[in-house]
Amino acid sequence: MTQKLHIVGGGMAGSEAAWQAAEMGVDVVIHEMRPKVGTFAHQTGNLAEMVCSNSFRSDDDEQNAVGLLHWEMRAANGLIMKTADAHRLPAGGALAVDRDPFAEAVTAKLRSHPRIEITGDEVTTLPDDGHWIFATGPLTSATLGEAIRAETGAESLAFFDAIAPIVYADSIDMSKAWMQSRYDKGETEEERTAYLNCPMDKDQYEAFIDALLAADKTEFHEGETAGYFDGCLPIEVMSERGRETLRHGPMKPVGLTNPHQPDVKPHAVVQLRRDNALGTLFNIVGFQTKMKYGAQTEVFRMIPGLENASFARLGGIHRNTFINSPTLLDVQMRLKSKPNIRFAGQITGVEGYVESAAMGLLAGRLAAAEILGLDLPEIPKDSAMGALIHHITGGAEAKTFQPMNVNFGLFRPVDGLKGGRRGRKDRYKAYTDRAKAEWTCWLEQS
Repeated sequence: MTQKLHIVGGGMAGSEAAWQAAEMGVDVVIHEMRPKVGTFAHQTGNLAEMVCSNSFRSDDDEQNAVGLLHWEMRAANGLIMKTADAHRLPAGGALAVDRDPFAEAVTAKLRSHPRIEITGDEVTTLPDDGHWIFATGPLTSATLGEAIRAETGAESLAFFDAIAPIVYADSIDMSKAWMQSRYDKGETEEERTAYLNCPMDKDQYEAFIDALLAADKTEFHEGETAGYFDGCLPIEVMSERGRETLRHGPMKPVGLTNPHQPDVKPHAVVQLRRDNALGTLFNIVGFQTKMKYGAQTEVFRMIPGLENASFARLGGIHRNTFINSPTLLDVQMRLKSKPNIRFAGQITGVEGYVESAAMGLLAGRLAAAEILGLDLPEIPKDSAMGALIHHITGGAEAKTFQPMNVNFGLFRPVDGLKGGRRGRKDRYKAYTDRAKAEWTCWLEQS
């Protein structure tokens, strides 16, 4: 077998796809243009660099769909999850990682694999032959984006993704802030105190909202529209939807008790999550923003405990592109007009590190099986993997297709279970039990 699999893009999806294919016995070439050709969001040339948050979100594999996706990736010998587990940080019930060591470890693992070659060239066309996976992510280069549009005959859809700011821990006033995970969630004391909390009373909150609304924002380029993904809205956009929106979103005060004033219930709470193993950096949870840098420092220093905050990184805004996968891709993630090409990751219209890596895992296995002449069974629709790939390759409405996180709304109902909030716990457990059984069976047959 001499056919190679070429993977364009070394992010979460490309890295996982390369690992899966190589482990199946296929020679792989990763084409990663960084650092030779940079993007304004990436800071290194490492593979699997985490640009926005350092969180893989919930790790609960019985009551949360993304936690179930974690479980399925671990069961499939996933490189991204294995490396995340090795570099995890306390984050309550979530899986957060030390981002730089994580990316360095993924890069080292792929570089040392005997079947993987990494090149620094930029791919700007869609090849007519060979086996290819395009996993260029939301920051696909303009030249390649034009090639994709020319091939598909349709305009790429676009939305804007925002980056949350990172604060130096030693600049936070702990006489006002405290450490506590919401509802004290976590099995260890470290997990139960994984988040740093900054409380606001009503007057402070109202002044903060006024400042958000009045702050200078990044201007859009001509012809761009603000089609934000709802799971990653800038805080100022949320505040424009109503003055109470933030207080019922990332600034909700529930499940927390301020030890400095235990008898006073905060009107709102800003949470920060540890961003590195040393505990020297904290990112402000849910605080993606498109405010200009000067405005950010002014507004964020209105938060009690952050009056003298020093920022390791301020928030940002960038354009993310994705294809209309329900129209363009077949059930094996192949481009219908060029079946030698698969797409994977965020460019397919999934949202989030975990979902991106999961689609890379599937694309890598599907491509390797095709090269090796193997006949893989159909990906089970009742698994988290199956629910997600089914959604992007045909389950979603093409006319209104938007980026999607994995969620139980994508799963087929389980007969005989109650609907509504009261039946949710039993329903979610049934979804995860069924998914684990189906996914385990698929892995055994693959």
